[in-house]
Amino acid sequence: MKNLTVVGVGHVGLVTGACFADLGNRVVALDTDQDRIAGLQRGELPIYEPGLEELVGRNLEAGRLRFTTSYAESVAEAEFVFIAVGTPGGAEGEADLKHIRQAAESIAQAMIAPLIIVNKSTVPVGTGDWLADIVRSHQRVSIPFSVVSNPEFLREGAAISDFMQPARTVLGSTDPRAAEKVAQLHLPLRAPIMITDLRTAEMIKYASNAFLATKISFINEIANICEALGADVKEVATGMGYDPRITPHFLEAGLGYGGSCFPKDVKALAYMAAEKGRHPQLLQAVMEINDDRRALLVDKTREMLGSLRGKLIGLLGLAFKPNTDDLREAPALEVAQLFSSEGARLRAYDPVAMDRAAELFPEIQMASDPYSLAADCDAIVVCTEWNEFIQLDLQRFHDQMRQPVIIDGRNIYDPKQMARLGFRYAGFGQGYGPDGMPLSEPEPARHEERSL
Repeated sequence: MKNLTVVGVGHVGLVTGACFADLGNRVVALDTDQDRIAGLQRGELPIYEPGLEELVGRNLEAGRLRFTTSYAESVAEAEFVFIAVGTPGGAEGEADLKHIRQAAESIAQAMIAPLIIVNKSTVPVGTGDWLADIVRSHQRVSIPFSVVSNPEFLREGAAISDFMQPARTVLGSTDPRAAEKVAQLHLPLRAPIMITDLRTAEMIKYASNAFLATKISFINEIANICEALGADVKEVATGMGYDPRITPHFLEAGLGYGGSCFPKDVKALAYMAAEKGRHPQLLQAVMEINDDRRALLVDKTREMLGSLRGKLIGLLGLAFKPNTDDLREAPALEVAQLFSSEGARLRAYDPVAMDRAAELFPEIQMASDPYSLAADCDAIVVCTEWNEFIQLDLQRFHDQMRQPVIIDGRNIYDPKQMARLGFRYAGFGQGYGPDGMPLSEPEPARHEERSL
């Protein structure tokens, strides 16, 4: 049993602290937000993550997990301090490291014994060295410490299983002994552990997210071509995914990626490259393709309805992905802004994200369930692929709408079935028109005579 402090109780910090406690460690989770900590002490979570409420409650009751706002209290007892604070992106893609700086300064002033500082926040390459300099310069007395980079690879909606059953653990440090001690903490997870230098570990996180974002933009580019040629991108992706070099993951065409990681990390990596005189052409294309998806959905809706002014549009899903209430960079919110700018009226339903959305966009009417969403709508736009949306009674949907028009931003429905039900339907890259028929007929093969 080790003594750990986790700084930051957002998605990464709270999951990390609760999971390490569940592995038998004594964990203190620290945050400077007093209201958030007070809520957690009562068992009230500031985020939605499947299974997390039960995990936190179990470890609070067992005494393995507690919450505080005091660096002095938590750091004094710790052998390891994990930093899991936000690093929001600036206008050009640069990362804002003010929370990292504040955490490093506070840790330095509170430490009274040798310490291993483990950074889990996504930070620009080179931040580990910078963090060490800050700690060294803010110590009250000189105390030995080491910095280890331990990038997180948690998916919102599956964060607990991702922590407990990781594909790999990446550790980077200039101190091999410190990295080995952090590796020992992760041994119960029985996953491959890679130990490298600080900067390489930091780069692995950016490169991983950029590659996954590239797969998403690639399949969306293919979707555009499929629409022009009458092919079905879902079948294309399935055929591609059987190849073990490609795999089926992240080959879902539609509205593109969102959330707190992919948009910020791709932009930050492009910024870092440009700062060093490199020209990140591929990363720029990935971002441009992704940005175009939202406008394309609005274009499809306009084509189906004519003018959008005064039309009632229902948004089915608001969170950037299923099983989370996270609205950061959510495609649905950008779509809502685009519709609103053309004079459309908006109604929305999401299983867990409506309270947060109502605070950000009070002009959007929130529905109590999917069927009340559909009532008198001129069109329904699918923005998030929640499982419950796949199982809806679509005939009931059809009968309640003013115009039976569905624009499927996540390709969760079958175009032919939708046509049979009487919908005018449009997906992404499926090669079918609103009537369920192919959008274009194949051109006859060209035969050329050649002399031998």
